[in-house]
Amino acid sequence: MAAIVIGNLLAFPLVGFSSIQGMQHGTSTMAISRAAYGNKGARVLGFFGWLNMVGFEAGGMVMITLAGLTLLKQAGVEGEGLGLKVAIVLIAAVIQLILPLIGHAAVMKAQKYLTWVFVAMFVVMAILVAPKANLTAGGSADFSTFTLAVMLVMSGGGLSWAPLGGDYSRYLPVDSSRKAVFGYAFLGGFVPYLLLMILGAAVATVVTNASDPISGLPGALPSWFVVPYLLLTVVTLFAANTTDLYSSGLNLQAAGIRIKRWAAVVLDLIFCVIITFVAITSDSFNTMLNAFLGLVVVWLAPWAGIYVTDWLRRKGVYDAASLFDESGPGQIRWAGLIAQAVGMLAAGLWLNSSVYVGWLSSATGGSDFSIFAGFVVAGVVYAALDRRAVPVKELAHA
Repeated sequence: MAAIVIGNLLAFPLVGFSSIQGMQHGTSTMAISRAAYGNKGARVLGFFGWLNMVGFEAGGMVMITLAGLTLLKQAGVEGEGLGLKVAIVLIAAVIQLILPLIGHAAVMKAQKYLTWVFVAMFVVMAILVAPKANLTAGGSADFSTFTLAVMLVMSGGGLSWAPLGGDYSRYLPVDSSRKAVFGYAFLGGFVPYLLLMILGAAVATVVTNASDPISGLPGALPSWFVVPYLLLTVVTLFAANTTDLYSSGLNLQAAGIRIKRWAAVVLDLIFCVIITFVAITSDSFNTMLNAFLGLVVVWLAPWAGIYVTDWLRRKGVYDAASLFDESGPGQIRWAGLIAQAVGMLAAGLWLNSSVYVGWLSSATGGSDFSIFAGFVVAGVVYAALDRRAVPVKELAHA
């Protein structure tokens, strides 16, 4: 619980911060990042952002598939065959393909009402789980293990949302209160993540040795609750993935790829289906998710450090021409790209994941300070290298 509180408290202010720029300047967060990397230089960050979103979309698709299999089992349809799994994956992909065509506004409105239903489900689930939760179920954790837990919480929560803050706040009036935008973006992510993660930790003490977050729920909850809960979970995951697909398309376009929105959705879903197929046939979703969350910080943390440093240098004001002029000077800002590379190296050196363990992590007993190392080193290097004069022409709100 301490790792959950600290991790979310450290990460979600970044979401509030990036949301302010979206409101002020009427464009996406990755577009504003061009100020530090250059128009063409920022394309590599757009590609990383796209990979980030595809990973989370695939995670949602995997959980939709697992929920579907669990629902069929509750209905008496037994079978763990490959054919059934593939069928559910393909049906989910078709539904996910159709949803974005309904429109972003319609999906957001539906989520507004689904939230209240989910709050009610959360309360009921907490009441059902609380008496069963085993507060002494876990083993002892040393400081190194604790740092790893904090890193995973930050990576799966606020840090992964930071590059998307401006994608949605850009629709707000330019004269909106900065404090209100920051506060709602911060608390709107921090509070739900805090409560859901704590409840998830409590469920994990009841459902032991589960390889994924879904299939073990019938053993912890009464059947009358499991079915409606899983149905709501499926609907909510579809809606969340639709929102992710929106930002994913923006990132792919920011990567310099000339692609229409519908084509970006299809491309994303193809990768999601492949990843989902691998995940459900390997029975190691939790391991794959932890590996993804561990590796994604390698680029996210340095980007965040450079983004914040660049904003401080400019005092929050950006030059419209330099952000959208693809023929002018400064198309590649080497200070930003070099700082990103050095920050990624620093993050990798202090990373502890199932895929790779850095030298600094090994030297400190397996600790993981990858986020802090990447953020600080990239920010400092960028501040040292970027000595150019800062233009102060304000970008008009779109």
